[in-house]
Parts: sequence; C-alpha cells; structure tokens
Amino acid sequence: MLISASQLRLFYGDMEIFAGVSADVDDYSRIGLVGVNGSGKTSLLRLLVGEMEPDNGSVSTRAGLRMAYVPQIAERDAPGTLRDEVESAFADLFEMERQLADTALEIQHKNALAGAARRDAENRYAKLLERYESEGGYDYQSRVERVAQGVGLPTETLDTPTSVASGGERTRAALARALLTDPDLLILDEPTNYLDFDGLNWLENFLSEFKGAVLAVSHDRYFLDRVCLEIWEMELGKLARFPGNYSKYRELKRAQVVRQQIEYERQQEYIAKEEYFIQRYKAGQRSREARGRETRLARLERIEAPQSERAISIGETSASRTGQITVSLRNLSVGFSNNGHKTRLLNVPDIDLERGSRTAIIGANGIGKTTLLRTILGEIPPLSGVVTLGHNVETGHLNQGTWNLPDDKTALDAFLEIRNTPIGDARDYLARFLFRGDEVFKRVSSLSGGERTRLALARLLITYPNVLVLDEPTTHLDIASREALEETLQSYDGALLFVSHDRHFISLMAERILVIESGSVRPFDGGYEDWARANRPPDPQPVSRRARARHRRRDRQARQAERQNQRGAKPAQRSGRQQERRQGQTDYEALIQKLEVSVATIERRIETASAKRDVERIERLARQHARAQKALDEAWRRWGGG
Repeated sequence: MLISASQLRLFYGDMEIFAGVSADVDDYSRIGLVGVNGSGKTSLLRLLVGEMEPDNGSVSTRAGLRMAYVPQIAERDAPGTLRDEVESAFADLFEMERQLADTALEIQHKNALAGAARRDAENRYAKLLERYESEGGYDYQSRVERVAQGVGLPTETLDTPTSVASGGERTRAALARALLTDPDLLILDEPTNYLDFDGLNWLENFLSEFKGAVLAVSHDRYFLDRVCLEIWEMELGKLARFPGNYSKYRELKRAQVVRQQIEYERQQEYIAKEEYFIQRYKAGQRSREARGRETRLARLERIEAPQSERAISIGETSASRTGQITVSLRNLSVGFSNNGHKTRLLNVPDIDLERGSRTAIIGANGIGKTTLLRTILGEIPPLSGVVTLGHNVETGHLNQGTWNLPDDKTALDAFLEIRNTPIGDARDYLARFLFRGDEVFKRVSSLSGGERTRLALARLLITYPNVLVLDEPTTHLDIASREALEETLQSYDGALLFVSHDRHFISLMAERILVIESGSVRPFDGGYEDWARANRPPDPQPVSRRARARHRRRDRQARQAERQNQRGAKPAQRSGRQQERRQGQTDYEALIQKLEVSVATIERRIETASAKRDVERIERLARQHARAQKALDEAWRRWGGG
C-alpha cells in the first residue's frame, strides 16, 4: 500500500466539501478520479500529497515513497526556463556531477602525494562514477528531449523563460518533469487539458508501460478508458469506488442508480402501508401491534432516493435557415502580416461548409487552428484568398480562453449585455448553466475556468446563431456538462465548425475533419474513428458480447445480400456494383458507427430520465431514439446491399 486515507473530512469556511472519505492506493494502481467541478477532487489530491491538512481524518504514506504531483495550473513565477523546470527531475544527478568535479580536483591536488589519501579520493571517484552511470547520468539529456517532445514541448520551446511561457507550456513542462522523476506514485490533475492528439496518445502509451501507480483526475473519457483500471467517484461529499475503466464505471453506476431507485420505491411503499396501519389501529384493539410497528418503523434505516450533483441543462437550441452553403473558402492563405511582412501559417484548399454540416479541425498545438477560425470569422484578414459567408448566415463564436468576457461585470450583467431581457428570464436562463441564487452576482474576473466557459456558452446560445464556431468548447467542463453540451449540439440544426482535442466529443459531433499538418489543411470525409483507423492503431473500445454477435450477424446478412445481388446481375453489372460497394463501404461504416454511438447515448439518457421520472424528457428522447434507430437500420440495409 502506497497511501492510505482514513475518514477524511474537509471544510472551506463553514461549507463541508466532503466527509468520511477513506481510500487506499496500492502498488500498480491505475485510478481515475471523476466528479463534477467543485466536488472536491483537487482538494482530495492535495490532501493526499500533503499540501493541505484535513479537518478530520488522516493520511499515511509508505516509508520512502517517491511521489510526483502535477497540478492543473503550473507555477508562473518559477525561475529559469522550461528546460530548467524539466531537468530539475535530475537534481540528484546534478549533485553527483558536482561531487565528481570536486573529487577530480581533489585527486589532481593530491597527485604529488602518494598513499592512502590519494587512493581514498580515487575510490570515492570510482564509486560516484559507477553510481552516476547506473542512474542514467550519460543519457538523461536524451530522456529529457524524448519526454518533452512526447508531451508537446519541442527543443526550441524548452529555452523559453518560465515567466513568459503560456499556461499550457508550463503545465506540460511540469508533467514532463514528473514523468522523468520515475516515481512510485504519479498523481495528475487534468493531465490531458493542454495535450494535442499526439501528446495524448504518447502519454497514454507511456502510462500503460509505467511501472508505478497512477491516480489521475480527468474529464477525458478516452483517457479514462485507455489508462484506468479503477474509478473513484466524488459525488455529494462522498467517495465511491468502482472496478474497471470509465465505460465499465458508467455501466455499474447506471445499474446502481436503477437498483437504488427500485429499493427506495419499495421502501416508500412499505412505509406508507405501515403508517396507514399505525394511524388506523393505534387507538383500537390492535394498538399493541400498531405500537410495535411504529417502533420498528422508527428504527428502520431509510434508503435515500438517488441523487446526483447538479449539471448544466442547456436544452435544445434552434437556428434560422441559411442557404445551402454557409461558408465558402477560396484560394485561402492564412497567417499574419506585420509591417508589410507576411508570415504564412496555412494553405487552405477550396472548401464549402454546407447547411447542417458538422466539421472538426484537428492538428498539433500551435499549428494554426485558432488562426484559421479567426480568419473565417473575419477577425484576422487572410494573406490571400476569400472567405464568403452564405445567405442569412449568423455566426456565433466561442473562443478558447473566453478572453472576450467583460471581467469588470457580474455574470448577470455580462449576460444582459448580449440579450436585454427581463431580469427574471435572464436568471432562469443562467440557472440552466448553474448560475443560481447569488452566483449570478459573482464578478466575471473571479470566475473559475469552468464557470467562464459556462457563461460564454450562455451568452453564445441565447443569440441563436445558425453557424456555431467553437474553439475547444469542452475545456474546463466536467463530464456531466460535456454530455449536456453534446446533447444540445446533437439536436442543433445549424452548421457546426469546431476545434477540439476531446476525442469523445469529436467522435459524437464530427462528420468531416479538416486535418492541419505541415502548413496545409487536408479535408477528410468521415468521423474521428475513421480518421483514427486511417492514421494510427485504433483506440481500444470495450465491446459487449451482444454487440460483437450483432456485428457478426449483420456482416453475414450483408455478405448474403451481396452474393444474391451478384447472382442476379450480369457480369458488367456485377463489376459496377462491386466498384460502387468498394467506394461506398467506408462511408457507410462511418455512418453506422456514428449512429450506434448516438443510439447508445440516447439510451443512457433515457435511463437517467427514467430514474428521475422526467416524463417530458423521456418522451422527447424516445422520439430521438426512434429516429436514430430508423436511420441506423437504414444504414445497415444500404451497407449490406439491400
């Protein structure tokens, strides 16, 4: 056992954050810590690493435990460069280098002397040199560059002073440093926030081979599925533990909620019957029995109705109709112009974004994704070429970092400057984004990253744009809020253009991908899973036995249909049909995969709505499910040649 926490209780002021939290971290653990923002996840990490003291309870660690902790936000005023931060992982090696140099000087000074003093210095030097070599003294520089490159810090970036580096660069440097210390326990708070696809895959592969234990807070569902073997859930001030990865946790959690709801309803029915009996017979001939039942009822341990932390509830949003082409890019060159000097970042092929389309932009950090969005929006002029917005297009933009929010205003005033509406209506709308009660009077400058994102979304969606342009929309949102946003966008009938590193979000939303690499934009027709298969080994996805059987059955039906079609066709017709099938198969596979994800997502939401007895939402979701299932059946029929 590496760390043991017992009956932890924590207050902020007079508000209890959590209580009765007990948990152990064992050797080789792979733990994901999940929960809504503000539930106490980061506070629990800080208690475990000793940065905070609990109000009650205790934390014990194994003697000699080597622990590395990477917080969400890295220190800005750290001295030196990013390279200094990363290389501080090798402080022991640097101390040995100093001792080696001192011992070498000592040997030189004693060259003129013979005897024990010189032999003693030479022996110390030999032992130091052997230890230096065994601990990687001759290859630590290559390890620094390899790990730094893996987390997205190229060699030229490492020499950036920490004081002027971006928050993402400082966090990646802190992550690289932690990985290089080779700890027994690695504790990470939102490690995927500032990583691009290459960085995410590198980190996941690194952790899969890492010999120590890992405890990570994350809202990245792909990361939690690929890395974790156990999920800790912080909810309503309590910690619950579930075996398996995130997908398994969701399955177990849903079953737990359903079971608790059934047990609660049965107990409530029992209580009602007992109370009726007690009231009816308390003063009659059966009063003794009634008093006995009353005593037993008073001692009964009550089952609570299932509850969950509050999450945003955006609801459906509509968009006015546009022309068929919403955005048209022609001969576009994207970059910057400064004093007549042009710096080109991207060459963009001719692209049309159609009404209702779903397009994701992906690429490495700093490669020009945000610049491309801002050029399309007209915030940055193109170096050459033309961006044309279609008929009746009204764009809505969520920028990365939400820098356009008015920091000097309250959340309510910031909303009212976008839509002048009665105060009561404004507060009702903001409540859907978790600004309730006095929270609407909080200054924007004091809001957390998640609160700023929620406020920016509220300001954006109230304008009802018909082309949504989103730059990292899920950053700082917890999983529940991400799912609420995904549900809203799935029902949105306008065009969607977005930049994201959230692979789950992309897989749900994108029908087309614009890949940025080597200074060019390459369109890819298909969703994220298609692109991932075409460019790297696919991420492992848990597939049930029933799902595998269903796929085998549909594959068999498709092959039978294909053979029947070919038997009834002339040779020329068969050749044409085979060619058509080869050309269309990938598209249908992509459509089927997307629709199956959509059907499964709707089914999960129906379960949640059923647990809450939200009849109106159940009916709406049932209609969505029927449409999605019909589309899925049609896609299978077409893919199978029917």
